[in-house]
Amino acid sequence: MNTLLKKDLRVMMTGLLMFISCLAYSNPGNGTKEKEDVYKNLPFSMPEVSKPSFPDYEVNIRDFGALSDGVTLNTEAINNAIKTVSSKGGGKVIIPEGLWLTGPVVLLSNVNLYTEKNALIVFSSDTSLYPIIEASFEGLDTKRCQSPISAMNAENIAITGSGVFDGAGDRWRPVKKDKMTERQWKNLVSSGGKVDENGKVWYPDAGALKASVLMTGQNSGQKEITDEEWIYMKSWLRPVMLSIVKSKRILLEGVTFKNSPGWCIHPLSCESLTLNDVKVFNPWYSQNGDALDVESCKNVLVTNCFFDAGDDAICLKSGKDEDGRRRGEPCENVIIKNNTVLHGHGGFVIGSEMSGGVRNVYVSGCSFVGTDVGLRFKSTRGRGGVVENIFIDNINMIDIPNDALTMDLYYAVNDSPETPIPDVNEETPVFRNIYISNVLCRGAGRAVYFNGLPEMPLKNILIKNMTVTNAKKGIVINQASQVNMENIKVEDSEIPAIQIENATGVIINGKEYKRIPERCYFPEISGTNRFGTVTNLLEISDKYVFC
Repeated sequence: MNTLLKKDLRVMMTGLLMFISCLAYSNPGNGTKEKEDVYKNLPFSMPEVSKPSFPDYEVNIRDFGALSDGVTLNTEAINNAIKTVSSKGGGKVIIPEGLWLTGPVVLLSNVNLYTEKNALIVFSSDTSLYPIIEASFEGLDTKRCQSPISAMNAENIAITGSGVFDGAGDRWRPVKKDKMTERQWKNLVSSGGKVDENGKVWYPDAGALKASVLMTGQNSGQKEITDEEWIYMKSWLRPVMLSIVKSKRILLEGVTFKNSPGWCIHPLSCESLTLNDVKVFNPWYSQNGDALDVESCKNVLVTNCFFDAGDDAICLKSGKDEDGRRRGEPCENVIIKNNTVLHGHGGFVIGSEMSGGVRNVYVSGCSFVGTDVGLRFKSTRGRGGVVENIFIDNINMIDIPNDALTMDLYYAVNDSPETPIPDVNEETPVFRNIYISNVLCRGAGRAVYFNGLPEMPLKNILIKNMTVTNAKKGIVINQASQVNMENIKVEDSEIPAIQIENATGVIINGKEYKRIPERCYFPEISGTNRFGTVTNLLEISDKYVFC
């Protein structure tokens, strides 16, 4: 064994030992308090997340002229209440029971926006209320409309209680025909708006359709469009529902967000962020309807939340390409525990905008029900950035139509085998030191898919105690180095359980395969996991080359 391989194995074993030490607290039946569970035996060092605190002072939005009739626009009343409390040193702004119509709300330092039970806050669908501003979306500096709820450079802020916030997203979002039933599509088209020339996408107005043609899906095209044109096409610049930028000590707890125009919750460049018992509901057809996108944030807790998304559910990001590298802010020190996801493109996701890096992440005790992919890691050439020290344990999934676990560095590209291999530089994404254990999945299109780059293979990956039943396909690994698989069961796959090519230092149940240059199949996966001894013997066909 050469020196480099020994070094790589030492790195993997160090991470493995750290990960094993943290598994003791992932058992939900251990009886310890949640606070102790969250921080006990973490496989990396991070400070306890600071939560906001507020003076014992409160106001009610009714005292500022707010009316609960579903017709009166309460934008001024709610914002004046927030300004008053912030100017007096902080406290609570109460939104009582009722139906409240409003335009954009701006949260200020030292304010807890508290919603009583049966408080329903509905944001107006009048796009003229949301001015065009400089913002960041999908990792790029760009123009967007002001968010329904926003905070910038704030400290000590919260949105709490039991209320529901509706973002009027249907007024903003384009809708693809193939995501609706025939009757739904017919009703949508008859409601107004415009359909593209191919009859496949509905847009809320002619301006959004024009923007889609001019932009061809690229944010960079915005630089060539005048401000006057954007006024006409502004519904294309649909905002995230909750935008919190460059802020500290943030708490979201107990509340529900639904029907967002774009992404739902988007903290950017924030520190000390806590989400607990937050619910997000977006229609499954909602374009870019992510539930939570934590971007370039530090010291984060996401616990006991429930997400039903139209796109990725729990997603970590850090900027895209040159804009992200220039910002240079990783997403780091993140604990994601005891969350449930229904639908969505991915249950837990990193990328594809990860140019500033993602590191020190612990995910535990989460359930994914019917998400397109379960655990999803994605990037591509041009991003740069390093994803490392990711620890995932105790994940349950059912009805995953695509991959239970995927790591793909060819996201959204179709490079052919003849594409020249570039040199490694700042634009090369790196995924390494990722440890995954105790995963159960019933029903999947494919158990595992790893696809690294020739110039930068996926490196130091551990999968331990993973069971995938009712799988159409097994495990596919390409362009990877130092992959350790232990106690894996793939049941009912149509082909041999593991297919590996272009890999080095692969360990399967303790047996090392130093180099696998061409496609190679492993017909048997056996071992002992928490369910006892499992064996999966598949029929051997002459068309397969077995290792």
